[in-house]
Amino acid sequence: MFKSRLSKLGLAVVIVAAVTVCLLWPPTANVESTEIRPGVQVKFKANGSQIEEYANKSWKPYFAKGVNMGATIPGHFPGELAISSDDYQKWFGMIQDMGANVIRVYTILKPEFYESLVRYNAKHQDNPLFFIQGVWSPEEQLIAGKDAFDPALKEKFSKEIADAVEAVYGNAEIQEVEHSGKASGKYVFNAGPYLIGWIVGTEWDPVMVRDTNKKHPDVPDYKGAYFQSKPGANPFEKWLAEMVDITAKTEAAHGWQHPIAFSNWVTTDPIAHPGEPLVAEDMVSVDPTHVAPVNWDAGYFASYHVYPYYPDFFTYDKSFQTLKNDKGEIDSYKTYLHKLKEYHKDIPIMITEYGVPSSQGIAHMGMLGRNQGGHDEKEQGEMDAEMFRQIHEEGYSGAILFTWQDEWFKKTWNTMRYDIPDRRAYWYNTLTNESFFGVLGMYPSKDEKIHIDGDATDWDKLADDDKVKIDRQIKGFDELWVTHDEGYLYLMAKLSEPFDPSKEAIYFGMDTQKGGNRHAPQLYGKTLDEGLETLLELSDANQGKMLIASNYDFHTRSYGKTANPTLDSKDMQDDSGVFNPWKLVVNYLLEYPDSRSAHPFKDVDVGTLLRGNSDPAQPDYNSKAMWQAKGNVLEIRIPWMLLGFSDPSSKRVINYEQLSGRQFASSIVDGIRIVPWIVNMQSKEVIGLEGNNPYPVSKLPLYTWKSWEDKDVNYVERPKMSYYIMQKAMRETDQPVKK
Repeated sequence: MFKSRLSKLGLAVVIVAAVTVCLLWPPTANVESTEIRPGVQVKFKANGSQIEEYANKSWKPYFAKGVNMGATIPGHFPGELAISSDDYQKWFGMIQDMGANVIRVYTILKPEFYESLVRYNAKHQDNPLFFIQGVWSPEEQLIAGKDAFDPALKEKFSKEIADAVEAVYGNAEIQEVEHSGKASGKYVFNAGPYLIGWIVGTEWDPVMVRDTNKKHPDVPDYKGAYFQSKPGANPFEKWLAEMVDITAKTEAAHGWQHPIAFSNWVTTDPIAHPGEPLVAEDMVSVDPTHVAPVNWDAGYFASYHVYPYYPDFFTYDKSFQTLKNDKGEIDSYKTYLHKLKEYHKDIPIMITEYGVPSSQGIAHMGMLGRNQGGHDEKEQGEMDAEMFRQIHEEGYSGAILFTWQDEWFKKTWNTMRYDIPDRRAYWYNTLTNESFFGVLGMYPSKDEKIHIDGDATDWDKLADDDKVKIDRQIKGFDELWVTHDEGYLYLMAKLSEPFDPSKEAIYFGMDTQKGGNRHAPQLYGKTLDEGLETLLELSDANQGKMLIASNYDFHTRSYGKTANPTLDSKDMQDDSGVFNPWKLVVNYLLEYPDSRSAHPFKDVDVGTLLRGNSDPAQPDYNSKAMWQAKGNVLEIRIPWMLLGFSDPSSKRVINYEQLSGRQFASSIVDGIRIVPWIVNMQSKEVIGLEGNNPYPVSKLPLYTWKSWEDKDVNYVERPKMSYYIMQKAMRETDQPVKK
């Protein structure tokens, strides 16, 4: 009896304790702030040209070392908001361990983000992780209507601003709108005390800004409760002053103030770019100094996205090639940073996007090799760290790296016509550089299973149903194995003799559909009964090259003699016998009136496959390594798009049909026929294509696979080499430089 009574008493204590915990949860943010005026709390504020933080009962200069964070993971599009609370908790720790003190998000995220941040900071009260909240502007409507003052658009943006503020302060219930791509749910966790500031809007389309200004020349100056436009502001800047004021009004109701900025980029900066070829890139200014706070003690700052390769004046404009970097090199990026900071000398300014991607594909060329793509992870980290240090040294208030995680769904202007838009998130297209700005890599599923290192033991560990042996006799090849994942087609050959590129060349022809080259110089007199669309050539000790049949070549079909002035009409016929390098355009041919001066067409070879080691645990790791040979073992991985695939998840390849403009048709295929051979470079003997001439490619077995959907996508998440390089740079940098 006594024992039973104790048990009941203990149960009651547990119930009371549980109720108490529930009443105290969500946790209250415990950050040091100050009441700047009765009823108004401030943690961060703008003071002159610096952002300051209130800490240890005083105001101190603050430098935001941050990363931008996207809204999704592989297999999902941003509107699906698939990141879990566990992901956020893990990532927050990794971000702080990198040395960052702030995350910037672009739009309202789902409630789990704010809940996860509050819970994380409750466990790290001595060193909380702060964030900058962005408000997504109705970009598509702005560009389509070219009028920011459209009443319906203003109403939509005003509601988005209000929703963002209420979501941050845990006071919102946002209804789900089907196919809107927007977050929804009940927001009850107050993350407001962990906020550094607001960034309103997205990068502004210059034509839209120009047309808005033309349509509303007589709009009066805006004078709001907390922000106003200054004399000389153009109509669009007056509109922005109102949007910023709406943000302040909504936040003021919560008893807090934070610094506010609107988003901006180089295209609409207030600095002249006399050497910029493209008229639209220097058409109109959106000037942050034309907006000013009124009775907003937290103040105001400028936010810019600045990359070293875009617009083209970074490469061509001599007026931006005047300063030298720490290596003694003339550096247009450093020069630009200096000029931009000088212009905004009276307000704080942050660079809220910068960086380069680690990818096979390239979209723009930059000075000092800072291209938009084409970098391995080490190069990415070194360039990102150098830009971070330059931003800090110029006296900026923050440097927010683009970006935290790789995002498979992204598109790039020079590959988007080759892929299937609604399936981009399902595969890892290393030619689309926009997907690989992250310092947290999101790799295809075999990243940890197969390392391109010339060692076949990892293939032995693959399950029998996860690899295929090409079951036929091929002279020179004792065994040939094939597998695939979301990113690559993998080949492993056990050769009869060790590979010596000084004496022989190895070829792998790929046939996906009817057509292509049945003869070619690389076949040395042999012919095939079915043509090859693409061809991998290994004839150099350091790199291989992916080639594409000239009549199949998407680049030549898109740009013709602009890309290839010596193009012969015979090259565009079936079985031309010509294989072209695999290229992407990086600059269109520009002429007046689109260009101030003649601007040449430029393209780059992206079919170069580096020899190296793809094992991240090894000191000679190279993220771009695509093949390796050791002894009798040859390992290769080939990016899907280099094989002509517009979507491997649905087994779709670009076909030979030409649609209107530069768009391409695609077809579903059964698989790939792989045709290997070896050429003795002294005797020109072709090994592996013995027997009938033409060689019966059409009779060869297909390598095939099951199509996959979002639920089937698997990936490996791990920090890139660039993460650790940025970690060193960030940890070495603390207080801002006062200039």
